[in-house]
Amino acid sequence: MFDRFKRRSYELEHIDTGNYTAAEYEGCIGELQLVNRWMGDAHTLKGTLLRDVAGAQLQHFSVLDVGAGSGELLRVAASWARETGRTLRAVGLELNERSASAILEESHEFPEITSVRGDALSLPFADADFDYVICSLFTHHFVEEQVVQILREMSRVARRRIIVIDLHRHPVAYLLYTTLGKIVLKNRLLRHDGALSILKSFKAEELFDLAKRAGLRDVSVSRHFPYRLALHAQTT
Repeated sequence: MFDRFKRRSYELEHIDTGNYTAAEYEGCIGELQLVNRWMGDAHTLKGTLLRDVAGAQLQHFSVLDVGAGSGELLRVAASWARETGRTLRAVGLELNERSASAILEESHEFPEITSVRGDALSLPFADADFDYVICSLFTHHFVEEQVVQILREMSRVARRRIIVIDLHRHPVAYLLYTTLGKIVLKNRLLRHDGALSILKSFKAEELFDLAKRAGLRDVSVSRHFPYRLALHAQTT
């Protein structure tokens, strides 16, 4: 069993192949927001991006979220910015048209959040266009060469730092997801793709190596509950 965690899986998820119905995709958006809220991504964002903003005493900052899904993490950042008296420019990038629309629909109370359709491998933004560029639960969908290119593009359009949050490929994480997930999750995409995502994800040293291959500086990878990795790097 443990041999399968030594190397990444490259099996495609349903979300990658388009093997889902419109109703399943809508259900996936809703359940994924709950998973991200309760299973660590919002918490990890607060311990990385928002901590860095506070530490730098920035009163105005901008964030690009690459592969933003429905924009849940941008809303976390926007809520925090309001609570702390800061102003934020936030953009969610999505290749999927429905997800790009969902960012605007779900963020109707946050006019500071906008969405753009585009390719993470060739970001449609000028150099140093944002203070921070982030992505969450995104890089595991790509092979290593593509991840390196994505990191380079994120670094190109960021003025300060990039932050990559993704799953930690760990047998306990997989066991918990495949047991508790069957009880809690109803959506077929999340039940299948979530487990596969863990097998497709990274170990800390793998993420670190990819960042170095991308030419990033001041690279570090931290672990966050539950079974999340966060890569931090200065822009080139």
